Amino acid sequence: MKMRKGKRLLPDFFELQVKQLMDKRVWDLPIVDIKEDIYHILNILSARNHLWVVKDKEKKELLGVITEHDVLSILAPKEFPSYLFGMLDIRSIQHGTVKTAEDIMHRKVISCKSDDKIADVLEKMTIHSLRRLPVLENKKIIGQITLRQLIRKYYIATQYHPIVEDN
Repeated sequence: MKMRKGKRLLPDFFELQVKQLMDKRVWDLPIVDIKEDIYHILNILSARNHLWVVKDKEKKELLGVITEHDVLSILAPKEFPSYLFGMLDIRSIQHGTVKTAEDIMHRKVISCKSDDKIADVLEKMTIHSLRRLPVLENKKIIGQITLRQLIRKYYIATQYHPIVEDN
């Protein structure tokens, strides 16, 4: 017999449901109201790398997401020519066109459900180049799952539950 870590554990890990691994501490999620002031948004993003935007903090109906990359696009100085062709991104703090979370958030949010399998979550993350997904139940955010959590949980599982195989 030889010890072989992870060979059988990987398929088992993929079959786990999101609710078994997700962060359920809703009180600790980076959630802001859609009408939140942009300067408050920047203050929060100085310590976080994303924010979930909700219609109402009590009901937690998810409407969008704001990432650090979104802030880069509004902080960079914009020079507009006197004539404009096509659709330019005119969202800018410099020009006063961004005032609230609603002005900067992405409205199309890729999400998952608590009973989705980890394999499906990882596929969504890969296809959409995402590192985190909100976990929704009836449009309400009930948690989140991140690539960092998945890596940590898989690593811990393989370290403490080695698979024994026969030669």
